[in-house]
Amino acid sequence: MLPAVVRGGLARLLRSIRLFCIAKSRARAATLVAVGVVIFMCIGTANAQAPLRIAGSLSITGTYAELGKSHEHGYRVCLKQFNERGGVLGRKVEFSFEDDQSQAAIAAAIYEKLLEKDKPDAVFSPYSSPLTDAVATITEKHRMPMVAAGAATTAIFKKGRRFVFMLLSPAEVYLEGLIDIASRRGLKTVAVLYEKTLFPTAIAQGAIDLAKKRGLQVVIAEAYPPKTTDFAAILGKVKAANPDVVAAATYFNDSVAIIRQMRELDVNPRMAGVTVGGDLPKFYETLGRAAEFVYGASQWEPELVTLRAGGLIPMARLFPGAREFVEEHEKMFPGAGVSYQTAGAYGACQVLLEAINRAGTLDRERVREAILKFEGNTAFGSFRVDQDGFQISHKMQVFQWQDGKKVIVWPEEIAPGRPRFPTPPWSQRK
Repeated sequence: MLPAVVRGGLARLLRSIRLFCIAKSRARAATLVAVGVVIFMCIGTANAQAPLRIAGSLSITGTYAELGKSHEHGYRVCLKQFNERGGVLGRKVEFSFEDDQSQAAIAAAIYEKLLEKDKPDAVFSPYSSPLTDAVATITEKHRMPMVAAGAATTAIFKKGRRFVFMLLSPAEVYLEGLIDIASRRGLKTVAVLYEKTLFPTAIAQGAIDLAKKRGLQVVIAEAYPPKTTDFAAILGKVKAANPDVVAAATYFNDSVAIIRQMRELDVNPRMAGVTVGGDLPKFYETLGRAAEFVYGASQWEPELVTLRAGGLIPMARLFPGAREFVEEHEKMFPGAGVSYQTAGAYGACQVLLEAINRAGTLDRERVREAILKFEGNTAFGSFRVDQDGFQISHKMQVFQWQDGKKVIVWPEEIAPGRPRFPTPPWSQRK
């Protein structure tokens, strides 16, 4: 047996060792807790800063491919600028999309999948009235706000829907400027041609109503099926009727085909105008000098960036941010050209993201209310909708192709140029 003094020393030593081990254990536990808190805080911060996801469909192929590409460019420029300014609700914004192939059924299926399974924070609209109308049924069901960047058909916004909002001037006024110019110059007859789909039909009906109000006789109102390429029969009727004005409610492919075949068949109205497609740089690139004198309807033109209304009011006040938009677009997509479809997508993006910021939340009802209360000017122009989401503020322009450039010729209060009138016969052109 060990002496008592030794046993006492050993006891004290063991007690010290035990206390030391307990202290170390507590320190390790405290360290683990601290590490856990840090990890939790990091995870929480990461979650708080997760990107805000926007999704949708674009027409990468099919009838609207050129216009779908313009929409993508407009969305991309807008998102880049918002992200450079800190994003939305303090979060960076990401955009993903699928090709709807310019088909309404495919677009609707894409949005159904998005909103049922993928659960994005917000959506951008597709291009065109038919696709937007189909998609709006889906977004309405899910109570998802959507600013329609490329749909101008009034009927879409008169179905009792609460979550779709119109950016553009309505289809019925697309040819108002052409009719007004013709009336002021004493022209008497008009032929109206249009693709037999939702949007062009609305344009055509509006043109017919406007022509009658201004005293012009509608001698032909002729519809053609989508994807028509041969307009010989229709233009034969136009040539026989010999109208003063040919007003065509078109997309890109038919706008090119109609003007090209008017030249081939020697159809010579004193004015000829198209709608969608005629504003694209590719319209002139494809037709060359045959595009000269053609009038086009536009929701917006890059020229507005530098114009001065009446020589007094800088247009930049009416289109704030338009210059920065155009400059950024040129950097991101050199040589692509800026169309009103590009600017429309940019403007729709502006309205939606600004509404989310004003709402301070992604709550869909509150974002809806913020859009309804939105009243002011964007890079695309004035935005204000009624309780149906119908646009009541934005104004159209009419341009004419002159020496390879689009020159705004209507409305007169902002137009820097005058129409080259009348359009000379094909035989007298260079």
